[in-house]
Amino acid sequence: MKDLKDEIKFPCGLSMKNRFMLAPLTNTQSHENGVLSDEEFKWLTMRAKGNFGLTMSCASHVQAIGKGFPGQLGIFGDEHIEGLKRLTDEIKSHDSLAVAQLHHAGMRSPEEIIGEQPVCPSDDEETNSRALTLDEVRRLRDDFIKAGVRAQEAGYEGAEIHGAHGYILCQFLSSDINRRDDEYGGSLENRSRIIFEIIDGIRDKCGSDFLLGVRLSAERFGIKLGEAKEVCQKLINTQKIDFLDMSLWDSFKEPVEEEHKGKNLLEHFTEIDFKDVKLTVAGNIRTGENVQKVLNHKVDFVTIGRAAILHHDFPKKVMDNYDFEPIGLPVSKSHLIQEGLSPKFVEYMGAWPGFVEE
Repeated sequence: MKDLKDEIKFPCGLSMKNRFMLAPLTNTQSHENGVLSDEEFKWLTMRAKGNFGLTMSCASHVQAIGKGFPGQLGIFGDEHIEGLKRLTDEIKSHDSLAVAQLHHAGMRSPEEIIGEQPVCPSDDEETNSRALTLDEVRRLRDDFIKAGVRAQEAGYEGAEIHGAHGYILCQFLSSDINRRDDEYGGSLENRSRIIFEIIDGIRDKCGSDFLLGVRLSAERFGIKLGEAKEVCQKLINTQKIDFLDMSLWDSFKEPVEEEHKGKNLLEHFTEIDFKDVKLTVAGNIRTGENVQKVLNHKVDFVTIGRAAILHHDFPKKVMDNYDFEPIGLPVSKSHLIQEGLSPKFVEYMGAWPGFVEE
Protein backbone atom coordinates (compact mmCIF):
# COMPACT_ATOMS: atom_id res chain seq x y z
CA MET A 1 0.00 0.00 0.00
CA LYS A 2 1.40 3.37 -1.05
CA ASP A 3 1.66 6.19 1.47
CA LEU A 4 -0.71 8.94 0.33
CA LYS A 5 1.60 11.53 1.87
CA ASP A 6 4.59 10.46 -0.23
CA GLU A 7 6.31 13.32 -2.04
CA ILE A 8 6.30 13.04 -5.83
CA LYS A 9 9.51 14.23 -7.51
CA PHE A 10 9.09 15.25 -11.15
CA PRO A 11 11.86 15.12 -13.77
CA CYS A 12 11.89 18.94 -13.94
CA GLY A 13 13.00 19.04 -10.29
CA LEU A 14 9.75 20.20 -8.71
CA SER A 15 8.12 18.17 -5.95
CA MET A 16 4.47 17.60 -5.09
CA LYS A 17 3.78 17.13 -1.38
CA ASN A 18 1.32 14.22 -1.73
CA ARG A 19 -0.50 12.03 -4.27
CA PHE A 20 -3.56 14.24 -4.91
CA MET A 21 -4.14 16.53 -7.91
CA LEU A 22 -7.22 18.68 -8.41
CA ALA A 23 -8.79 17.91 -11.78
CA PRO A 24 -9.21 20.81 -14.23
CA LEU A 25 -12.94 21.27 -13.72
CA THR A 26 -15.33 23.30 -15.86
CA ASN A 27 -17.13 25.73 -13.54
CA THR A 28 -18.42 28.76 -15.57
CA GLN A 29 -17.45 31.17 -12.77
CA SER A 30 -15.05 33.66 -14.35
CA HIS A 31 -15.73 36.81 -16.37
CA GLU A 32 -16.77 36.52 -20.01
CA ASN A 33 -13.53 38.23 -21.13
CA GLY A 34 -11.54 35.44 -19.46
CA VAL A 35 -10.40 37.50 -16.48
CA LEU A 36 -10.31 35.64 -13.17
CA SER A 37 -13.29 36.25 -10.90
CA ASP A 38 -13.35 36.29 -7.11
CA GLU A 39 -15.62 33.23 -7.27
CA GLU A 40 -13.10 31.17 -9.22
CA PHE A 41 -10.30 32.42 -6.97
CA LYS A 42 -12.23 31.16 -3.93
CA TRP A 43 -13.04 27.78 -5.51
CA LEU A 44 -9.46 27.01 -6.48
CA THR A 45 -7.69 28.37 -3.41
CA MET A 46 -10.02 26.44 -1.10
CA ARG A 47 -8.80 23.24 -2.79
CA ALA A 48 -5.17 24.26 -2.31
CA LYS A 49 -5.95 24.95 1.33
CA GLY A 50 -7.73 21.56 1.48
CA ASN A 51 -4.36 19.83 0.91
CA PHE A 52 -4.29 19.10 -2.80
CA GLY A 53 -0.64 18.67 -3.70
CA LEU A 54 -1.29 20.10 -7.15
CA THR A 55 -4.07 22.58 -7.90
CA MET A 56 -4.88 22.80 -11.59
CA SER A 57 -6.94 25.56 -13.15
CA CYS A 58 -9.99 24.83 -15.23
CA ALA A 59 -9.38 24.54 -18.98
CA SER A 60 -8.00 27.98 -19.91
CA HIS A 61 -8.40 28.90 -23.56
CA VAL A 62 -5.35 30.02 -25.54
CA GLN A 63 -7.33 31.84 -28.25
CA ALA A 64 -10.57 33.79 -27.92
CA ILE A 65 -12.10 31.61 -30.67
CA GLY A 66 -11.26 28.54 -28.59
CA LYS A 67 -13.67 29.37 -25.75
CA GLY A 68 -15.66 26.28 -24.86
CA PHE A 69 -18.15 27.42 -22.23
CA PRO A 70 -19.54 30.57 -20.57
CA GLY A 71 -17.45 32.11 -17.81
CA GLN A 72 -14.29 30.31 -18.91
CA LEU A 73 -10.95 31.40 -17.46
CA GLY A 74 -8.70 32.75 -20.21
CA ILE A 75 -4.98 32.76 -20.80
CA PHE A 76 -4.93 34.16 -24.34
CA GLY A 77 -4.01 37.75 -23.44
CA ASP A 78 -1.71 39.66 -21.12
CA GLU A 79 -4.80 41.24 -19.54
CA HIS A 80 -5.29 37.92 -17.74
CA ILE A 81 -1.91 37.92 -16.00
CA GLU A 82 -2.75 40.22 -13.07
CA GLY A 83 -5.62 38.07 -11.82
CA LEU A 84 -3.71 34.86 -12.38
CA LYS A 85 -0.77 36.17 -10.34
CA ARG A 86 -3.12 36.75 -7.41
CA LEU A 87 -4.41 33.19 -7.85
CA THR A 88 -1.03 31.48 -8.12
CA ASP A 89 0.40 33.39 -5.15
CA GLU A 90 -2.42 32.13 -2.94
CA ILE A 91 -2.28 28.54 -4.23
CA LYS A 92 1.46 28.36 -3.61
CA SER A 93 1.09 29.84 -0.12
CA HIS A 94 -0.63 26.55 0.81
CA ASP A 95 2.32 24.48 -0.48
CA SER A 96 0.32 23.34 -3.51
CA LEU A 97 1.77 23.36 -7.02
CA ALA A 98 -0.05 25.88 -9.24
CA VAL A 99 -0.57 24.52 -12.75
CA ALA A 100 -2.55 25.94 -15.69
CA GLN A 101 -4.40 23.76 -18.16
CA LEU A 102 -4.03 25.09 -21.72
CA HIS A 103 -7.09 24.51 -23.86
CA HIS A 104 -8.84 25.24 -27.14
CA ALA A 105 -12.30 23.81 -27.80
CA GLY A 106 -12.06 23.81 -31.60
CA MET A 107 -15.29 22.54 -33.13
CA ARG A 108 -16.75 22.30 -29.62
CA SER A 109 -16.71 26.11 -29.27
CA PRO A 110 -20.37 27.18 -29.35
CA GLU A 111 -20.91 29.66 -32.17
CA GLU A 112 -23.27 31.71 -29.99
CA ILE A 113 -20.47 32.17 -27.43
CA ILE A 114 -17.53 32.97 -29.72
CA GLY A 115 -19.57 34.99 -32.23
CA GLU A 116 -18.12 33.30 -35.29
CA GLN A 117 -17.80 29.94 -37.00
CA PRO A 118 -15.83 27.42 -34.91
CA VAL A 119 -12.61 25.94 -36.28
CA CYS A 120 -11.47 22.36 -36.65
CA PRO A 121 -8.65 20.42 -38.32
CA SER A 122 -11.08 19.68 -41.18
CA ASP A 123 -14.51 20.94 -42.20
CA ASP A 124 -17.22 19.46 -39.98
CA GLU A 125 -20.78 19.82 -41.19
CA GLU A 126 -22.39 18.58 -37.95
CA THR A 127 -20.87 21.42 -35.88
CA ASN A 128 -20.69 23.93 -38.76
CA SER A 129 -16.94 24.15 -38.18
CA ARG A 130 -14.46 25.22 -40.85
CA ALA A 131 -11.04 23.75 -41.47
CA LEU A 132 -8.02 25.67 -40.24
CA THR A 133 -5.63 26.88 -42.93
CA LEU A 134 -2.02 25.76 -42.60
CA ASP A 135 -1.07 29.24 -41.38
CA GLU A 136 -3.85 29.06 -38.77
CA VAL A 137 -2.59 25.67 -37.54
CA ARG A 138 0.85 27.18 -37.03
CA ARG A 139 -0.69 30.18 -35.28
CA LEU A 140 -2.65 27.81 -33.03
CA ARG A 141 0.57 26.00 -32.15
CA ASP A 142 2.30 29.31 -31.43
CA ASP A 143 -0.60 30.54 -29.28
CA PHE A 144 -0.43 27.40 -27.14
CA ILE A 145 3.27 28.10 -26.66
CA LYS A 146 2.63 31.78 -25.87
CA ALA A 147 0.01 30.71 -23.32
CA GLY A 148 2.61 28.48 -21.65
CA VAL A 149 4.97 31.46 -21.41
CA ARG A 150 2.11 33.62 -20.10
CA ALA A 151 1.33 30.98 -17.47
CA GLN A 152 4.92 31.10 -16.27
CA GLU A 153 4.83 34.93 -16.17
CA ALA A 154 1.64 34.70 -14.08
CA GLY A 155 3.37 32.53 -11.48
CA TYR A 156 2.18 29.10 -12.52
CA GLU A 157 4.84 26.48 -11.86
CA GLY A 158 3.73 24.41 -14.78
CA ALA A 159 1.17 23.78 -17.51
CA GLU A 160 -0.86 20.87 -18.81
CA ILE A 161 -1.65 20.66 -22.53
CA HIS A 162 -5.27 19.55 -22.97
CA GLY A 163 -5.30 16.90 -25.69
CA ALA A 164 -8.41 15.07 -24.49
CA HIS A 165 -12.23 15.14 -24.47
CA GLY A 166 -12.76 15.96 -28.12
CA TYR A 167 -11.19 19.43 -27.93
CA ILE A 168 -8.96 20.73 -30.71
CA LEU A 169 -5.77 18.76 -30.07
CA CYS A 170 -7.86 15.62 -29.62
CA GLN A 171 -9.56 16.52 -32.91
CA PHE A 172 -6.15 16.56 -34.59
CA LEU A 173 -5.38 13.10 -33.15
CA SER A 174 -8.61 11.59 -34.47
CA SER A 175 -8.45 10.04 -37.94
CA ASP A 176 -12.25 10.36 -38.08
CA ILE A 177 -12.20 14.14 -37.59
CA ASN A 178 -8.80 15.07 -39.01
CA ARG A 179 -8.86 14.51 -42.77
CA ARG A 180 -6.05 16.94 -43.63
CA ASP A 181 -3.59 16.08 -46.41
CA ASP A 182 -0.70 18.26 -45.19
CA GLU A 183 1.92 17.63 -42.48
CA TYR A 184 -0.78 17.80 -39.78
CA GLY A 185 -2.99 15.03 -41.17
CA GLY A 186 -2.89 11.46 -42.42
CA SER A 187 -0.47 9.31 -40.40
CA LEU A 188 -0.52 9.22 -36.60
CA GLU A 189 2.86 10.97 -36.66
CA ASN A 190 1.34 13.84 -38.62
CA ARG A 191 -1.90 13.97 -36.62
CA SER A 192 0.06 14.20 -33.36
CA ARG A 193 2.66 16.61 -34.75
CA ILE A 194 1.06 19.75 -33.32
CA ILE A 195 1.18 18.35 -29.76
CA PHE A 196 4.89 17.56 -30.02
CA GLU A 197 5.60 20.99 -31.51
CA ILE A 198 3.75 22.66 -28.64
CA ILE A 199 5.76 20.66 -26.12
CA ASP A 200 9.02 21.56 -27.87
CA GLY A 201 8.07 25.23 -27.89
CA ILE A 202 6.99 25.46 -24.26
CA ARG A 203 10.01 23.53 -23.05
CA ASP A 204 12.32 25.77 -25.08
CA LYS A 205 10.69 29.02 -23.90
CA CYS A 206 9.94 28.10 -20.27
CA GLY A 207 13.03 26.08 -19.42
CA SER A 208 13.81 22.67 -18.01
CA ASP A 209 12.46 23.48 -14.51
CA PHE A 210 8.90 24.25 -15.73
CA LEU A 211 6.47 21.40 -14.95
CA LEU A 212 4.91 20.14 -18.18
CA GLY A 213 2.15 17.57 -18.59
CA VAL A 214 -0.27 16.33 -21.24
CA ARG A 215 -3.87 15.17 -20.81
CA LEU A 216 -5.13 12.54 -23.24
CA SER A 217 -8.28 10.48 -23.70
CA ALA A 218 -7.92 6.71 -23.88
CA GLU A 219 -10.90 6.25 -26.19
CA ARG A 220 -14.09 7.97 -27.41
CA PHE A 221 -13.96 11.25 -29.36
CA GLY A 222 -12.58 9.40 -32.39
CA ILE A 223 -9.56 8.14 -30.42
CA LYS A 224 -8.34 4.57 -30.89
CA LEU A 225 -6.83 2.92 -27.82
CA GLY A 226 -3.80 1.53 -29.62
CA GLU A 227 -2.96 4.94 -31.07
CA ALA A 228 -3.43 6.62 -27.69
CA LYS A 229 -0.92 4.22 -26.15
CA GLU A 230 1.53 4.81 -29.00
CA VAL A 231 1.31 8.59 -28.54
CA CYS A 232 1.85 8.16 -24.79
CA GLN A 233 5.03 6.17 -25.33
CA LYS A 234 6.34 8.71 -27.85
CA LEU A 235 5.62 11.56 -25.43
CA ILE A 236 7.53 9.75 -22.69
CA ASN A 237 10.44 9.02 -25.02
CA THR A 238 10.90 12.73 -25.83
CA GLN A 239 12.09 13.26 -22.22
CA LYS A 240 10.41 16.67 -22.39
CA ILE A 241 7.31 16.06 -20.25
CA ASP A 242 6.97 15.45 -16.52
CA PHE A 243 3.61 13.70 -16.31
CA LEU A 244 0.83 12.14 -18.34
CA ASP A 245 -2.75 12.69 -17.23
CA MET A 246 -4.98 9.96 -18.64
CA SER A 247 -8.70 10.73 -18.58
CA LEU A 248 -10.30 7.28 -18.41
CA TRP A 249 -13.88 8.17 -17.31
CA ASP A 250 -13.94 4.87 -15.44
CA SER A 251 -10.47 3.60 -14.57
CA PHE A 252 -11.53 -0.03 -14.24
CA LYS A 253 -13.81 -0.45 -17.26
CA GLU A 254 -12.84 -2.55 -20.24
CA PRO A 255 -12.10 -0.75 -23.53
CA VAL A 256 -14.84 -0.21 -26.08
CA GLU A 257 -12.83 -1.78 -28.91
CA GLU A 258 -13.22 -5.57 -28.99
CA GLU A 259 -9.57 -6.20 -29.85
CA HIS A 260 -8.46 -4.62 -26.57
CA LYS A 261 -10.90 -6.32 -24.20
CA GLY A 262 -9.61 -8.67 -21.51
CA LYS A 263 -7.79 -5.90 -19.64
CA ASN A 264 -9.25 -2.77 -18.11
CA LEU A 265 -8.15 0.71 -19.21
CA LEU A 266 -5.90 1.17 -16.19
CA GLU A 267 -4.05 -2.07 -16.98
CA HIS A 268 -3.56 -0.98 -20.58
CA PHE A 269 -1.84 2.25 -19.61
CA THR A 270 0.19 1.00 -16.68
CA GLU A 271 1.92 -1.53 -18.94
CA ILE A 272 3.58 1.37 -20.78
CA ASP A 273 7.24 2.07 -19.94
CA PHE A 274 6.95 5.44 -18.20
CA LYS A 275 10.66 5.76 -17.39
CA ASP A 276 10.88 8.86 -15.11
CA VAL A 277 7.58 10.36 -16.31
CA LYS A 278 4.81 10.29 -13.72
CA LEU A 279 1.33 8.89 -14.40
CA THR A 280 -1.92 10.24 -13.05
CA VAL A 281 -5.39 9.06 -14.00
CA ALA A 282 -8.91 10.41 -13.63
CA GLY A 283 -12.01 8.29 -13.81
CA ASN A 284 -14.51 7.40 -11.11
CA ILE A 285 -12.08 7.90 -8.19
CA ARG A 286 -14.48 9.02 -5.48
CA THR A 287 -13.62 7.25 -2.21
CA GLY A 288 -10.58 6.44 -0.13
CA GLU A 289 -10.86 2.84 -1.30
CA ASN A 290 -10.90 3.98 -4.96
CA VAL A 291 -7.75 6.04 -4.36
CA GLN A 292 -5.85 3.07 -2.95
CA LYS A 293 -7.10 0.72 -5.67
CA VAL A 294 -5.84 3.04 -8.42
CA LEU A 295 -2.50 3.75 -6.75
CA ASN A 296 -1.89 0.01 -6.38
CA HIS A 297 -1.78 -0.18 -10.20
CA LYS A 298 1.54 1.65 -10.77
CA VAL A 299 -0.14 5.07 -10.80
CA ASP A 300 1.90 7.82 -9.15
CA PHE A 301 -0.92 10.17 -8.12
CA VAL A 302 -4.67 10.51 -8.54
CA THR A 303 -6.67 13.25 -10.24
CA ILE A 304 -9.83 14.07 -8.30
CA GLY A 305 -12.88 15.73 -9.83
CA ARG A 306 -16.36 15.02 -8.48
CA ALA A 307 -15.14 14.25 -4.95
CA ALA A 308 -13.25 17.56 -4.92
CA ILE A 309 -16.48 19.38 -5.72
CA LEU A 310 -18.18 17.69 -2.77
CA HIS A 311 -15.27 18.19 -0.34
CA HIS A 312 -12.64 20.91 -0.76
CA ASP A 313 -10.42 18.97 1.66
CA PHE A 314 -10.89 15.52 0.12
CA PRO A 315 -7.13 14.73 0.32
CA LYS A 316 -7.03 15.52 4.03
CA LYS A 317 -10.14 13.44 4.69
CA VAL A 318 -8.71 10.43 2.84
CA MET A 319 -5.26 10.73 4.41
CA ASP A 320 -6.92 10.83 7.82
CA ASN A 321 -9.24 7.91 7.00
CA TYR A 322 -8.46 5.53 4.13
CA ASP A 323 -12.08 4.35 4.22
CA PHE A 324 -13.51 7.84 3.70
CA GLU A 325 -16.60 8.11 1.52
CA PRO A 326 -18.00 11.46 0.35
CA ILE A 327 -21.42 12.82 1.20
CA GLY A 328 -24.22 11.01 -0.59
CA LEU A 329 -25.99 12.33 -3.68
CA PRO A 330 -28.01 14.31 -4.40
CA VAL A 331 -26.39 17.02 -2.32
CA SER A 332 -27.94 20.27 -1.14
CA LYS A 333 -27.12 23.58 -2.78
CA SER A 334 -26.17 24.96 0.62
CA HIS A 335 -23.53 22.23 1.02
CA LEU A 336 -21.98 23.13 -2.33
CA ILE A 337 -21.97 26.84 -1.46
CA GLN A 338 -20.26 25.97 1.81
CA GLU A 339 -17.65 24.03 -0.18
CA GLY A 340 -16.75 27.12 -2.20
CA LEU A 341 -18.96 26.83 -5.28
CA SER A 342 -20.59 30.02 -6.52
CA PRO A 343 -24.29 30.11 -7.48
CA LYS A 344 -23.22 29.90 -11.15
CA PHE A 345 -21.19 26.77 -10.47
CA VAL A 346 -24.03 25.24 -8.48
CA GLU A 347 -26.39 25.96 -11.38
CA TYR A 348 -23.95 24.27 -13.77
CA MET A 349 -23.75 21.22 -11.49
CA GLY A 350 -27.54 21.06 -11.57
CA ALA A 351 -27.23 19.76 -15.12
CA TRP A 352 -25.44 16.65 -13.81
CA PRO A 353 -28.21 14.07 -13.28
CA GLY A 354 -28.80 13.30 -9.61
CA PHE A 355 -26.02 15.54 -8.29
CA VAL A 356 -27.91 18.50 -6.79
CA GLU A 357 -31.15 18.33 -4.82
CA GLU A 358 -34.16 19.74 -6.66
